[in-house]
Amino acid sequence: MFHKEGQTIILTTFFIVSAIILSAQYFLGNIFLRWGLQIAAIIILVLILQFFRNPKRNANKTFDDILSPVDGKVVVIEEVEENEYFKGKRKQVSIFMSPVNVHVTRYPASGSIKYSKYHPGKYLVAWHPKASEENERTTVVINTPKFGDILYRQVAGALARRIVNYAQKGDSVQQGDDAGFIKFGSRVDLYLPLDCAITVKLNQKVKGAQTCIASFVDTNEKGKTTY
Repeated sequence: MFHKEGQTIILTTFFIVSAIILSAQYFLGNIFLRWGLQIAAIIILVLILQFFRNPKRNANKTFDDILSPVDGKVVVIEEVEENEYFKGKRKQVSIFMSPVNVHVTRYPASGSIKYSKYHPGKYLVAWHPKASEENERTTVVINTPKFGDILYRQVAGALARRIVNYAQKGDSVQQGDDAGFIKFGSRVDLYLPLDCAITVKLNQKVKGAQTCIASFVDTNEKGKTTY
């Protein structure tokens, strides 16, 4: 299954690759040059197909957990000052997506959209410290029953040139559902309450709508502690 955001690129690439293969077959006499060009064209098509793949994920929906919005690797876990929406301290968890990862963005929690804004910007490498504030990005805030407001930010990387965001203010959204897409290398930042329990570690690989990023901690329940 392929994501709808890749339909035009996939079809265009397919026709170009087909034309290259047929042209090489009829107009190139050197067999090694012909095969080399045809194989290279097929590899490009396969790479495009794998980039826009959209595997079906059935999230185990729960108000007690924040699930990973994307596939990738955890590159940041720290307490930071979030200045766009909260204007205060939050726990940040950042997930880096390489070009070989699935690039579908999924809602990390169920709730209602309180804020959704696109910011044009630069294309620094996704792991750059200033990428979250200076790169092209979208910021989305979901009001959840247990965590209150949580924020996720799609951040374009050095190769990314288009962020797709489906979240609109006032929408009611379900955990694990399709929230958008980032084309060609990027990261997603989560900004969570200070009293939640982070359940992932640095450099851990995560899967969208599958891996638990943080759990709700009931401060009135004895014996529970944060990480």
